[in-house]
Amino acid sequence: MFQLTDTSTILQQVQQAGVKQIRFLYCDTAGIIRGKICGSKALAGRMESGIGLMRAAQALNGLDQLQNIEGLGPVGEVRLVPDPRTFRLLPYAPHSAAMLCDLLELDGTPWENCPRTFLRQQLERAQSEVGLTFLTAFEPEWTLARRGPDGSYTAIDDSLGYSTLGMTTPAAVIDEIVTALEAQNLPIELYHPELGHGQQELTISAATALQAADNQLFYRETIRTVAWNQGLIASFAPKPFTTQAGNGCHVHLSAWAGDRGDINLFYDAQDRYQLSQLGYYFIGGILHHLPALVALTCPTVNSYRRLKPQSWASSYVCCGPDNREAAVRIVSPLQNRESATLNLEIRAVDNTSNPYLALGGIIVAGLDGVLHKRHPGEDLLLLTDPASLSEEERTRRGIRRLPDSLEAALNLLEKDEVLMKALGPTLAQTYLTVKRSEVAAFAAQGLSFEIDQHFYKY
Repeated sequence: MFQLTDTSTILQQVQQAGVKQIRFLYCDTAGIIRGKICGSKALAGRMESGIGLMRAAQALNGLDQLQNIEGLGPVGEVRLVPDPRTFRLLPYAPHSAAMLCDLLELDGTPWENCPRTFLRQQLERAQSEVGLTFLTAFEPEWTLARRGPDGSYTAIDDSLGYSTLGMTTPAAVIDEIVTALEAQNLPIELYHPELGHGQQELTISAATALQAADNQLFYRETIRTVAWNQGLIASFAPKPFTTQAGNGCHVHLSAWAGDRGDINLFYDAQDRYQLSQLGYYFIGGILHHLPALVALTCPTVNSYRRLKPQSWASSYVCCGPDNREAAVRIVSPLQNRESATLNLEIRAVDNTSNPYLALGGIIVAGLDGVLHKRHPGEDLLLLTDPASLSEEERTRRGIRRLPDSLEAALNLLEKDEVLMKALGPTLAQTYLTVKRSEVAAFAAQGLSFEIDQHFYKY
């Protein structure tokens, strides 16, 4: 399936580094990173054949409750087949390495329930239909905390956002995280303490879309494990503390073309916000589908505790230049680097999402806007907080409130013909069933159960 030179290079690295275990990783329907481990002696064969995985694995929800979905029962297997381009030594785990995997049928063809395949298909479509290649960066926020003997969580500090005290308190663990990320060729762009107690924001460099989604999984794995090794919990939950700022994961996106992919198609020096017509159409598509799209980008019950008005979480369907209460922010470019740095920030996203499904859904929506020329218009272009407008004014301008629950978002997703067609009947039905089972499971429990489950598992 892969060239022998790829396998040979990896085997050589494994031997030289004394690796004994290689993790074959994937992200499941519920956004949980899972996998199996291959011993180094068996790696050569498993690189080609993959590792068997029960089909029912994609029917597990975030509570490990197996859902009754046709074709995802006790009979049948798929294969975890690694992408050798994702191989890396794990600096936080002794004698360990990892690769990210595609979920393939036994004959080597893509499985319809593979999220990574879904993203790849949308990227191929964007290239073939419109000639777009995407440069992407995920911008995660997360909370550092300690877990007490009674199971309760306490933030590592109660410092203020951007404060130097907030830099000092977690300095040792942040240093180890940065070192571990850079050892995996995930270079750091920026870091600062965020507004919530113990809340951190640390970003890595942009990459092509599939690689960026891959990087997001390794980023989550690295931060959680390094924190754990230091006796801390790093939580990516959207709302780990109900009284503190929530954790988002904004997606930055630009579209490129040219013989070397060197022309930013979202950039137009003549526009007042330096955004091209294609960029406006892309925004229009996202806004058109956003009430349904958030079922993929904000996919847990806990997500909707964060997605509230006037919490800088973008709870209304609108866009704006550097407007952090808008669902899509037109990011002001850097001086003397305008064409290279102009991008869009999709803000209604959090870390509980499967990055392949979230990014794939964003691209589907944006492409629909490009193909149907869905310009957002002046009414949806805001220079103010949409919550500051009267209800009548928002109605007149078509500024809709995003769903206030996962259940409502899933219902809208099911009605969105463009997103459902892109997902395909198999993946769409699996996703809706798994996520609706989470809605029911958490509805039967109290708030403390919800917070605890999301705090620890994401």
